Amino acid sequence: MSGTAPLDVFIVAGEESGDVLAAGLMAELTALHAGPVRCRGVGGARMQAQGLVPLFPMDDITAMGFAQVISGLPRILRRMGETAQAIVAQPPDVLVMVDAPDFTHRVARKVRARLPGLPIVKYVAPTVWVWRPGRARAMAPDFDRVLALLPFEPEAMHALGGPPTTYVGHPLLGELATLRPNSDEARRRVAAPPVLLVLPGSRRAELVRLGATFGEVLARLKAEGPGFEPVLPTLPGRRAQVEEMVASWPVKPRILVEDDEKRAAFRVARAALAASGTVTLELALAGVPTVAAYRVPWLEGRIVPYFIRVKTAILPNLILDAPAMPEYLQWHIDPPAMAAQLARLIAGGAEREAQLTAFALLDAVMGEGAEPPSRRAARAVLETLAVRRSVA
Repeated sequence: MSGTAPLDVFIVAGEESGDVLAAGLMAELTALHAGPVRCRGVGGARMQAQGLVPLFPMDDITAMGFAQVISGLPRILRRMGETAQAIVAQPPDVLVMVDAPDFTHRVARKVRARLPGLPIVKYVAPTVWVWRPGRARAMAPDFDRVLALLPFEPEAMHALGGPPTTYVGHPLLGELATLRPNSDEARRRVAAPPVLLVLPGSRRAELVRLGATFGEVLARLKAEGPGFEPVLPTLPGRRAQVEEMVASWPVKPRILVEDDEKRAAFRVARAALAASGTVTLELALAGVPTVAAYRVPWLEGRIVPYFIRVKTAILPNLILDAPAMPEYLQWHIDPPAMAAQLARLIAGGAEREAQLTAFALLDAVMGEGAEPPSRRAARAVLETLAVRRSVA
């Protein structure tokens, strides 16, 4: 490639979270690379705002749930072939696959068979440490490097025979300033009435499975006596469902849908009741003591324990390798116990301090203070490209 030719990056993201990660990566590649950068591939609005030339709409390969996967399978398979063909027909300098493993791994395999010398990077390690560990070894021939969001993933990938894996950091590390309180907000955290975050999930099925339980927990917490201000952040598209869900709750939370309102609530919250997921890591990084819960469909709940490889579903607990945040999962969901534990977290004492002490370790474990995760990811992509070129 001449000194004036652009770095040609083909990048594929198939989900909203991947669109966010990929857009950050694109911006940092442009900042770090000595010359111009051209990005093409598949992505959403954020990637397009960074200059992506889309092959087709990202929604064409986004499928949530078994029924949607089955009904959309012909379209998804067609898009797999079109994506691989576009890459082979006009080979880029580097191929980056972001999350969406069911789609991106298959495309990578097709491309590797046709272009064995093309550097291929996977951004976001699949959860091989939870289930289907054989995926790690299956990835090894097709990816030159995996970029991991969680600090324990490189070791896990190595132990399972996966591709070389680099920890670049979770994107939440770049958002700490919006999660942590200033002095006025810190005073609000200890003022009355305490703010209680209520986070039953962002997906329709999560709200259905946990809505009644969370409503009962709030009712029991109110009956225990201490006053509190419940606040429920949700997505704009979920507002109608959330309003319908809380209509039957004895305690009505204030519903927030704007992202800046959500962040402000995290900064003043005294405690939280949350569904298991990335939000538990947000809460831990924000320093909000939390009781977490999760429930899956009945059949899945019977089958999954035979396949999963971890003892906790809570991200802070996995990262710290300790039961920092209490969790109530599936058959063990217990509203009276959850309400009692929340009351203790709100009041203060040993349980609250233990969570805060554990959460304080996350900065060191996750590498807070180093380069932003998206910049580390961009450096890793450029290093992978340089290594491939050096041995070509």
